[in-house]
Amino acid sequence: MPDGTNAGTSYDEDLSIRTEKKLEEPKMFRVILHNDHYTTMDFVVEVLVKVFHMPAAKAVQVMMDVHKKGVGICGVYTLDIAVTKVGEVHQMARAREFPLKCSYEEA
Repeated sequence: MPDGTNAGTSYDEDLSIRTEKKLEEPKMFRVILHNDHYTTMDFVVEVLVKVFHMPAAKAVQVMMDVHKKGVGICGVYTLDIAVTKVGEVHQMARAREFPLKCSYEEA
């Protein structure tokens, strides 16, 4: 008959072994628009508003960076979102027959 004591295997000993998993922050990526001589400024602003959900004033500012500096940063995202945004920009540009280039790089 059991005598009510924990003779033999102690359940506390079995539960004392724990493994801690350390979660790392995901790598972040900058999405960049590149200047060209054919894509209109209005279309670039439209892309920034529709794809990157920028307010019009911010979109114009980024468009001017693209125009004057050759590149403009659209945002910083995790890899899967950055890849999706680049694809959306290229799809919009192809549909309107613009050669707008968009890329991403590690932030």
